Amino acid sequence: MKILVCISKAPDTTSKIAFTDGNSKFDENGVQFVVNPYDEWYALVRALEIKESTGGHVTIINVGQGSDDAIIRKALAIGADEAVRIDAEAKDAYYVAMQIAAYAKDNAYDLVLTGKETINYNGSQVGGMIAEGLSIPFVSLGSKLEISGTTLTVEREIVGGVQVIEVEAPAVISCAKGMAEQRIPNMRGIMAARTKPLNVIPAVDIADLTSFVSYEMPGEKSAVKIIDPENMDELVALLHSEAKVI
Repeated sequence: MKILVCISKAPDTTSKIAFTDGNSKFDENGVQFVVNPYDEWYALVRALEIKESTGGHVTIINVGQGSDDAIIRKALAIGADEAVRIDAEAKDAYYVAMQIAAYAKDNAYDLVLTGKETINYNGSQVGGMIAEGLSIPFVSLGSKLEISGTTLTVEREIVGGVQVIEVEAPAVISCAKGMAEQRIPNMRGIMAARTKPLNVIPAVDIADLTSFVSYEMPGEKSAVKIIDPENMDELVALLHSEAKVI
């Protein structure tokens, strides 16, 4: 099976966040970047499990500039066969998705996997847009994936239960918790990643549909008030007068 795994870079969760250009642009200076965890832990690892059990080829794809190469090499160290970087700034979800769809359209992949979302934007948009661009089925938030021939059986958690969906390949699936378990690159994988192909290709012309007007930091957390569990009257009064939730 020929599998394409979409990866993006995201700030490490311990990074200090700041903005520039009148709060209209994320300041990357001094920020440590990692492979977006949902892409790495669930989408990429499940692709590798499929390859190991049934055979196939795993390609990772990233829309980004040269600074993304370090996180791409990490994904190669985990076990992907090759990487493609579309040489462009990742402007927004639509732009990224259409770049990936344009590449995938010419390379006949049986399966496209993405993480359920990125930890820096939390949009959950790219997978569905790729599927639309390719005119193939899309299943979101998959927690389990089994393959029999060309039939893909996907489980996804819904309110009150689990939904089981069958689609025919090719298809796009976004991966959530339960799809696979995190793998740590070993020394052999790290050494092998240095020589695996990382193909840089030009971007296609995609119209900009959105622009970022401004970012702002969340407000500081308020002080915590501890109420004696025996003093229900005080708790009710505070919920009414201060929190205004009752």
